[in-house]
Amino acid sequence: MNKWAELFLGLILLIGAILVAGYSASWELLGRNFNFLSAAWIFLKGGLFWFVVMIGLLFIMLGISDLRD
Repeated sequence: MNKWAELFLGLILLIGAILVAGYSASWELLGRNFNFLSAAWIFLKGGLFWFVVMIGLLFIMLGISDLRD
């Protein structure tokens, strides 16, 4: 794919995602709220939590490996 087409498509998708997240705060269907920004924030917090846990496990494994030597 052309590099300019890739940049343009990426920009369109990014702006589209930002607009959907901004306007979805008031979307409601059958009593359910479709707030995509809230879901993205929860996903980000969960990813950050698992990243910290995995870094901690990595340091524990490195420490155990150093104790064996």
